[in-house]
Amino acid sequence: MKLLIMSDSHGWTDEVVQVVDRHKHEVDELIHCGDSELQVDSKELNGVKTVKGNCDFGADFPEEIKETYGSLTVYVTHGHHYNVKMTYVPLSYRAEEVGANLVCFGHSHVADCFMEQGVLFINPGSMRLPRKPKEQTYVICDITDTQVEVSFYERASGEKLTDLSRTYSR
Repeated sequence: MKLLIMSDSHGWTDEVVQVVDRHKHEVDELIHCGDSELQVDSKELNGVKTVKGNCDFGADFPEEIKETYGSLTVYVTHGHHYNVKMTYVPLSYRAEEVGANLVCFGHSHVADCFMEQGVLFINPGSMRLPRKPKEQTYVICDITDTQVEVSFYERASGEKLTDLSRTYSR
């Protein structure tokens, strides 16, 4: 299974379409972790599972999404309700509550991935306003029975950022 994970595009439309079009034929799911600042029925998010961020107004998007694919349970949230700029503990508690083994989140605009207590956490960074690293990023997550490869990409060029990318055992 392959997931394209993006977040914090903050009103961009053409750039979201560019990333989706670049990878839509190689991934199984498209995920946006919030702060798209678009409407739920916008053509740019057609086919993209999207959660509500703190800059998304109205009740269009769900606060969280939980999907199960075989032995993989994916939990998606923006992160602002879990204080992710300060600590990951509340988010890890929520992952445990919902039985997730992969958590996708945004909000901090910091591209990162890490494994904690058998749960893989992925923040794809910000497509528009990155804090760390300086590159505008998104992720492709390739999941097999034995491993998970998390590959970060630079938004405009689509170039893989090998220094950020990681592989984890399952």
